[in-house]
Formats: sequence, C-alpha cells, structure tokens
Amino acid sequence: MSLIEEINKRRTFAIISHPDAGKTTLTEKLLLYGGAIHLAGSVKARKTTKHAVSDWMEIEKQRGISVTSSVLQFDYAGHHINILDTPGHQDFSEDTYRTLMAADSAVMLIDVAKGVEAQTKKLFRVCKERGIPIFTFVNKIDHFGRNPFDLMDEIESLLGIHAYPMNWPIGLNGSYQGIYDRETATIELFEKDTSHGQHKLASTKGSADDPVFRELLEEDVHQSLIDDISLLDEAGDTFDFEKVKNGQLTPMFFGSAMTNFGVKPFLEKFLKMAPQPQPRKTLEDIIDPASEEFTSFVFKIQANMNPQHHDRIVFMRICSGKFEKGMTVNHRQSGKTIRLMQPQQFLATERTIIDDAYPGDIIGVFDNGTMGVGDTLYTGKKKVTFADFPVFPPELFARIRAKDTMKRKQFLKGMTQLAQEGAVQIFENLGSMESYIVGAVGELQFDVLEYRLKHEYGVELEMNRLPFSVARWIQDNGHDYKEMKNIDSAMIVKDNKQRLVLLISNEWQTNWIIERNPGFTFCTTPDNLKREDEE
Repeated sequence: MSLIEEINKRRTFAIISHPDAGKTTLTEKLLLYGGAIHLAGSVKARKTTKHAVSDWMEIEKQRGISVTSSVLQFDYAGHHINILDTPGHQDFSEDTYRTLMAADSAVMLIDVAKGVEAQTKKLFRVCKERGIPIFTFVNKIDHFGRNPFDLMDEIESLLGIHAYPMNWPIGLNGSYQGIYDRETATIELFEKDTSHGQHKLASTKGSADDPVFRELLEEDVHQSLIDDISLLDEAGDTFDFEKVKNGQLTPMFFGSAMTNFGVKPFLEKFLKMAPQPQPRKTLEDIIDPASEEFTSFVFKIQANMNPQHHDRIVFMRICSGKFEKGMTVNHRQSGKTIRLMQPQQFLATERTIIDDAYPGDIIGVFDNGTMGVGDTLYTGKKKVTFADFPVFPPELFARIRAKDTMKRKQFLKGMTQLAQEGAVQIFENLGSMESYIVGAVGELQFDVLEYRLKHEYGVELEMNRLPFSVARWIQDNGHDYKEMKNIDSAMIVKDNKQRLVLLISNEWQTNWIIERNPGFTFCTTPDNLKREDEE
C-alpha cells in the first residue's frame, strides 16, 4: 500500500473516564470483537485468575485498577487500530494527559447511573483544549440507570458540548432489552448471556417496522421507543460531522461493556467516523502525516515491562513518514543520532517485533536512558521540535531513602528510571544524596512507587511525609538564592533538570514569601519558567 493508504487505515484513540466507569472493560471487549483475544477477563472477576489484558502490572491485577496507560493494537474491518487505555484515577492524571497527546480522538465513557463525574470533566477539558473529536459511550445500561434525555442534558450543561445519540436504548425505567439504530432504523435485541461478557454476544436484528419486534417488545416498551425517537428527530440536534471533527458535537452510544451489549455496533460506527492521523503542530511548522520525512515524539517510558531483564521501553507516536526497523533518526534534545532497534507493537505486555510502521501507530523501542518523555525524533535536515508536555505541580511530598544502605545502588537506579517514566516527580535535597524528595499529584502515586521499588528493584523504602503542599520553581533574575528572605520553614530543592524549586507549606505562606522577595520570580510550573527566561 502507499503511505496515504496506510495513513487512511489508522485509528488512534484514547479511552477516558472517571474511575470504575468500565474503561478497561470496554477496551477488553473491543479487543474481543477485533479478534485480538478470544476470552475477555473481567476486571471485577476476583475469583478467577483471568485479568484484563491491559492491566499488566501486578499491582493492577491485585487492586483491579489501572495505574499506568497501556497500548493495545489490532486490526478490524480494514482498519489498524491503536487503543490507548488510560488510568482513570486522578492521582495518575499526568500519565493520562501525556497519553492524550498521542491520540487523534477520544472515547468518553459515562456510567449510566452516575452521569458525568469529576475526573471525566477534567479529562474532557484536556480533549477540548486540543480540539480532538470526542465520542461518548454510556456504559452499564444492563443496570438500573438514569433517563437518557437527562444524561444528554447533563453532558450539555456540565461539559458544554451537544450530544447526538447514534442509537437509543430500548426499554423502560432503566431496564433495557436492546438498542435502536437511528441511521438504519433497525432494532437489535440481545440474547441472555451467562458468560459475563467473556464471549461475543448473540443478538437478533431487524427493521423496527417488522411485526416480530412488536410482538417481542411489550406494548408500552414499543410505544416508549416510538415516542422517544420522534422527540429526538423533532427537537434534538442535527448530525453535523464538521462539529464532531472540531469537538463541538459528541456522537453518543449506549451499551454495556461487561455484557458486550452494544459494543460491536459502537465499534463499527466509531471506526467510520473517527479521524485518521491528523497534522501536528511543532515549534517550527505544521507536520503533514503524508510527509516523506519521519517524525515522532515520546509520550511514555515504561521500565521493567519484562522484570527479568529490567528493560526500558520508550513509547512513541509516529506523526509523519514511514518507520523502518533499524532506521537512524535525529534526537532533537541531545543532538545525537539514534538507531531505533527492535521496534515493537503491543497487546499490553505481549510484544510483536515489527519491520515498519506508519503515522498514527504507537511503537515501542528499547532505550538505554537517552530519551525522555516529550522528546522529538526526526529524519531530514530541518530541525523538528514538538512542544514540551506540561508539568503538573505536585501537592504531596515525602522524603524517601532505602531502609538497607547496602541497596543504595538499586535504590538510585530505581528512582532514576521511575523519574524518567514520570511515575513521580523527584527532587534532590541540596544537602544529601542519601535521600530524595518525592512530589506526587495524588496519594496513590506513593503506593505505586513503594510497591514497584520493592518488587522490581528489591528495595524497601523508609518514607517520611513532609508538611508541604506547594511547589514553586525559582527564577533568580541575577540574584543568589541564598539571599531569599523568610524561607526558614520552606525547603529549597532541585528538580531532575537541576532547576531550583521552593517547597512551601501552603498558599498563604507562598504569598508571604513572594511579597518579601521582589527580586525573584516564582513559577507554578517549569513551563512558565522557560517562557519567562526566553522573554
């Protein structure tokens, strides 16, 4: 195939939601229908040893949550699909944000009973800022849920985006028997299934006018469907594909990932509407996917996907050109040339060595520590720089050291690798190399750090929480930081790029310090620091 044909086949999307809305389960069922797996493992099925394919870390299997984004790839109906399954929990919002940078569209999952939840709002805002199309899947409609019209109103009022239902649940008062497809005016009734969604679901499909369906559905259910569709057709939004592409209208689907109810109709419609790989902005220009020059950026680094070898995999999103195994590329940040060896695509930890890849694809390559999150790789003589990813300011801090001083080497290696991943933010204590100061966005990050250092590096931690909740990057404006006043109860540390950071107890004390040190600039993130430096 030509480069253009390969690009047109690609669909690269992230699945976002509040925790427990069923995101990892939906990912699993898309793999099931795509033929990538033959038996789906339920995240909730604690009695079995089967776990979701995308939850590959041991801590994820134990807790039944996703703590890191995973990459899953498969072919379906002439499309090559790259799914980015993100952690729903707000404590891992940095990982989710970085992953969204690699996606061309997003599937927003909403629990039919709970509606739009807090973390969904945050993730939605990120998608909206990037202007990427958002598709909504209302999940768990096999449980008692809210009225579909109420959910549409909530999406509009809380998220500021109109919803256009592509299908509609058939039933009354949260008890649903099937789905009505508005485009084809067909009904699909789902048969009872006792496998809890481990197999593809059988169904009966036909025209809404077919007398068989009038008999299968009770009279009040059939009348309710007729009334609902009539109201949608007369008073609802009209479908506008341009608005979908610009992130102003969200196509809305109903189903249940756990029981496979509505999953296949969603997948097939989504693939028709979801965008192929799109042009990408760089600091120098706009990159066209069909450009012959290869460009990509690193959005994720994962250490120890194979614990026996302590490997380090760099995940990159290809933005233009054709990738070929063993090719040599320019690394923008270091100025070095790098040979990309053993390129892989993934089904979580299951790897396939590949010979080539195209724009939209996510690939992983081995790295010895040269590359970092947000780095740019390119061929050609013209320099290419994708913008740095934003840094989330940490709000929780702890001092950590290895309990066993004989494990110092493993401790330093583990901390270095996990910092490069972005699992936590690590700061150097100016007076000591025996301990680190760790900054986190959420409490669970500390748990994951402690677990992974113990199980992947054999290091047990001594962790002492610190009384700080604010970090400010310091721009000295020509002054010596030792001249700063009223910082006795604060702490000065250095981040991983040797920039000075002040850790402060609270916002009130932060304002107090800023007022008394007019010769210094205090930035909430290093992104601001860089911009001010350039000015």
